[in-house]
Amino acid sequence: MQADGSIAAVSSDDSVSLGQFSAAAIARAGHLATGLPLASLAGKSVPAKQLHALVQRLARHGLLDYRLFSPRDAQDLVVIEPQIADYWPQPAKLSSSDTIVLSRFAYLRRRGNEMVLESPRAGALFRICHPAIAAMLATLSQPHKISSLRKQIASPNLDLLGLLLDAAMLLKLGLNDADGGRVNEGDRNLVLWDFHDLVFHTRSTEGRHVNPVGGAYLHARGVPPLPAVRPRWPGKAIALGKLAATELKSPFANLLRERHSTRDFDHQHPITLAELAQFLDTTARVLSEWTSEADFDGGPEVSYSWRPYPAAGSAYELELYLAVSNCEGLARGLYHYDAGGHALVAIEASAQQLQALSTAAEFAMGTSGPPQILITIAARFGRISWKYSSIAYSLILKDVGCLIQTFYLAATDMGLGGCAIGTGNIEQFAKMTGLEFHVEGAVGQFALGRGRKAEGAG
Repeated sequence: MQADGSIAAVSSDDSVSLGQFSAAAIARAGHLATGLPLASLAGKSVPAKQLHALVQRLARHGLLDYRLFSPRDAQDLVVIEPQIADYWPQPAKLSSSDTIVLSRFAYLRRRGNEMVLESPRAGALFRICHPAIAAMLATLSQPHKISSLRKQIASPNLDLLGLLLDAAMLLKLGLNDADGGRVNEGDRNLVLWDFHDLVFHTRSTEGRHVNPVGGAYLHARGVPPLPAVRPRWPGKAIALGKLAATELKSPFANLLRERHSTRDFDHQHPITLAELAQFLDTTARVLSEWTSEADFDGGPEVSYSWRPYPAAGSAYELELYLAVSNCEGLARGLYHYDAGGHALVAIEASAQQLQALSTAAEFAMGTSGPPQILITIAARFGRISWKYSSIAYSLILKDVGCLIQTFYLAATDMGLGGCAIGTGNIEQFAKMTGLEFHVEGAVGQFALGRGRKAEGAG
């Protein structure tokens, strides 16, 4: 807190300015250290409105937790930890006649010395502070009416149940939900997701959790790094050097050796639209289409396509979205690549969204300039999970690897630069495209452009 009334939130490696506030609002804000009732933000006075604005800004930056406190026991029941920036606790309304059940995506696990309830669908996780809450959650593995729940559990907390319902940890069942709503959870697209796949998707990307992502070196102090080359197995070795050609005669073999990651781009001489068209034609264009009956009795007719890279079951579930920053002949913006028509289709996106996407890519590559074109690889998950069980998401990631290698080789062959990016924000992509993160979501990124003359390999 500064003398001019401005407030900033400071951590070990970051500082966030939160604006200027009156002395009365600042005094009330001091109680955030121990907790402020949400009801105290509803006042119409100037300090109350300022305090509400401050709390909203703290929430947007992920700097707030929410406590559900039991005055009778003088302890927390749960502490809610937001996992997305716009989470705000809003208890859903429940009546005695409502039937509720745990989501099939909700799971309770140990984190250090705590128990936490999580779900890849939820915008927050719930830290369980009282054993009675864990017992109630176990009871809700089967559907229960609120009225019957009251008979089994002493004073079930309706506020907590409403918060869990709002966070999609619980489901409210209708009269016709004979299966307990455990299949579609109110969204038919969720039928196609296995539990472990949706958890993997949301926890191995950015946007829907606050865990460390990327090169955090969390185990560096406790575990030594493995050697770059595995120590040789004991036993007789068969030398292969004498059997291979001394010179590489194949252009493809040379191409593999020349492939490298380009992180710095020549913005004075950007990639051209003609080069981009050739790159996409080489790597991702639909070459042919056909239909075939599914390989089981009575299966429906399924459409397929053929493209330049391999794909599991010829599903070709991957879609390309191009954030163009600097391309000669193409306006800055967001585009979808129509692989069937070999065309780019503009998608409305704000300058702020494009800048956020570009900045994240710069940070991930460890460079000071944006990629000329940032390709987000998205997956239409249902193309794979309609057929494959247990391995659907792993197949998608293998397809992403195949496509990225294809990108690398095509860029190298054309004299362009490219770099695979290991992180991506699925929530940001969902907001930019209007697509639900579990329907068509980001699974990979690739930076493309004309590299600077002096390049290092990676």
